Amino acid sequence: MANKFDVGAEDAKLALLREKEEEDLAEVLSSKYGLTYTDLGVVPIDVDALRLIPEDVAREAEVVAFSKVAKQVSVALHNPGNPALPVVLADLEAQGYILTKFLVSTKSLNKGYARYADLSFASESAVGSFDISGDELVALSQELTSLATLRANLTKTLSEKKGSQVSKVFEAMLAAAFVMKASDIHLEPEEADVRFRLRLDGMLTDTFSFEHRVHRLLNSRIKLLSGLKLNVVNRAQDGRFTVVMNDSQIEVRTSVIPGNYGESIVLRILDPRAINKSFNDLGIHPKLLSRLATEIRRPTGMLLNTGPTGSGKTTSLYTFLREIHTPEIKIVTIEDPIEYHLQGIVQTQTGKDYTFASGLRSVLRQDPDVIMVGEIRDAEVAETAIQAALTGHFVFSTLHTNNAAGTFPRLVDLKVDPKLFASSVTVSMAQRLVRTLDGNKKARPATGEEKKMMEKVLSTLIDRSLLPASMDTVYDAVPDEEGSSGYKGRMGIHEAIFMDEELGEFLRTNPSEGDIAKHVLRQGFPTLAQDGILKVLEGKTTIEELRRVVDLPQ
Repeated sequence: MANKFDVGAEDAKLALLREKEEEDLAEVLSSKYGLTYTDLGVVPIDVDALRLIPEDVAREAEVVAFSKVAKQVSVALHNPGNPALPVVLADLEAQGYILTKFLVSTKSLNKGYARYADLSFASESAVGSFDISGDELVALSQELTSLATLRANLTKTLSEKKGSQVSKVFEAMLAAAFVMKASDIHLEPEEADVRFRLRLDGMLTDTFSFEHRVHRLLNSRIKLLSGLKLNVVNRAQDGRFTVVMNDSQIEVRTSVIPGNYGESIVLRILDPRAINKSFNDLGIHPKLLSRLATEIRRPTGMLLNTGPTGSGKTTSLYTFLREIHTPEIKIVTIEDPIEYHLQGIVQTQTGKDYTFASGLRSVLRQDPDVIMVGEIRDAEVAETAIQAALTGHFVFSTLHTNNAAGTFPRLVDLKVDPKLFASSVTVSMAQRLVRTLDGNKKARPATGEEKKMMEKVLSTLIDRSLLPASMDTVYDAVPDEEGSSGYKGRMGIHEAIFMDEELGEFLRTNPSEGDIAKHVLRQGFPTLAQDGILKVLEGKTTIEELRRVVDLPQ
């Protein structure tokens, strides 16, 4: 009787044969590349080593770190010609690790990948990025308190030529940015070198220059942390990572775009401390603040905050939300993206299938009392937001206009019926940010031209009780040898228009922006320029700084 053919057994034999052939091939290729052959199936994998390379990066570069003893790290490679591999290895070496390279088969490499499932990455964030320890950053932040100390630190670090050089440079950049409250870090490759700039108090400041070699290593380090593709250099990429410092989580948004001399990198620093302002700390004029405190607590209506990008609109809206938040009301936001997380408030982020328009319709089915829409960008969002304000909700949002009066013509452009303004739009605000003077400010007599300009700006202020006793003295910034500009921090200047019966009737005629601005002077609140001049005369900022953000008469 013939033996029965066992298909399963034969397939298993063939699979084993293929595996052996693959291992044999890997062993042959190891000699070709001058590497040692190993099999991760029989070699123990050190989880501390595995953590050195994020899983997605490891898979892209076809590499696994499997052993770590002090600074000695063993890495398993499958394809030495993988274009992403040199960048990964260079980053490890930049951190001071000494690498021993081994060649492995595909099967062996997959066994290494499988171990990632056993890891519990306490540092893994919801978006797949990784936290970096802030211990060193805390120490550096006590040293790097000025541009001068930062430059000295970078010069010293780059002169040492150590393996961990780039990691130390990166830590110094981050620490200095945090302690000096920079909003952005810019790395801009040029023909000769790479320019490093910090945005301090809204102004870009030349800080240092790097060699292209240093920038390439920094680029790799930043891409690894941000979860970006290392071998992609011809298109834009966006990512993020988190820095834990003083028990505070600081999120860093990464933007990389290709350029003539290398990739330009911008790191946007989202420090939660930046929005921890109280209602009274926003710099809003007391008269205006008192009225706003009432208006934002209305059960229905809409507050629109206007101004250019970076003028503090989102910070103000977040502060308003925290001010009105109680356990008795439900607040839902729609943002792009969520920049800061607010306790007790439901925050949602727009995406491919979740636009401001669709998100707003969905939010209305969540039984909210208050809704914040990050920005009214089109007619559909404008219409839905207006309807929400008309049907028992209070809506906060932003709009791109030059001033508070420009809100209404802009809404008309978005196909909103002017007849609906009176019953929907409660407040139209506008704001700017000006740098505030530090303690070294210098008082001086105002020139004749300056006094004439200030008198002209303040001449239309109806409430004369708000005027200062004198316009004789103004202040100048005094830079110092440490690189300080003479300014420290920023504050808002504001204006607001409040809906009333007379204004509602006037808006029905679809007036121009200029006519609206003249019509609301009767309400007695300072305009942007007037609020700025009052802060100049209080010694909080300078005429020069005010001119930078507001049109003033010559």
